[in-house]
Amino acid sequence: MVKVIGIGGFFFRAKDPSDLANWYKTHLGIDPAPTSSTMRPWTTEQGVTIFSPFDEGTDYFSKHKVFMLNFRVENLSAALDELNAAGIESGEVVNMDGVGQFARIHDPEGNPIELWQASEA
Repeated sequence: MVKVIGIGGFFFRAKDPSDLANWYKTHLGIDPAPTSSTMRPWTTEQGVTIFSPFDEGTDYFSKHKVFMLNFRVENLSAALDELNAAGIESGEVVNMDGVGQFARIHDPEGNPIELWQASEA
């Protein structure tokens, strides 16, 4: 069985993503999503979780969905092999230098789920 080891991020649409991210930083202490390799993400006790409001017009995930889950996994390749064998289609693996590898799947209702294997620190 694929073992999700944590939430890698929660992404949602916002009318003013920058202002909303600043509100969460100011009032709840949640650091905004890094935009460079020198910015530190919000880190929970069990690992990194990215908190990132997206512009309400984003095409990063379906315009018919208001959120996308991101789950950290230990081994993305093995997870995708197992999911694909179970008939769950996945998108191509995307590598972001210094961040890790990502691939997209969808739940039975079409909700987008991004799987993330973090780069080794």
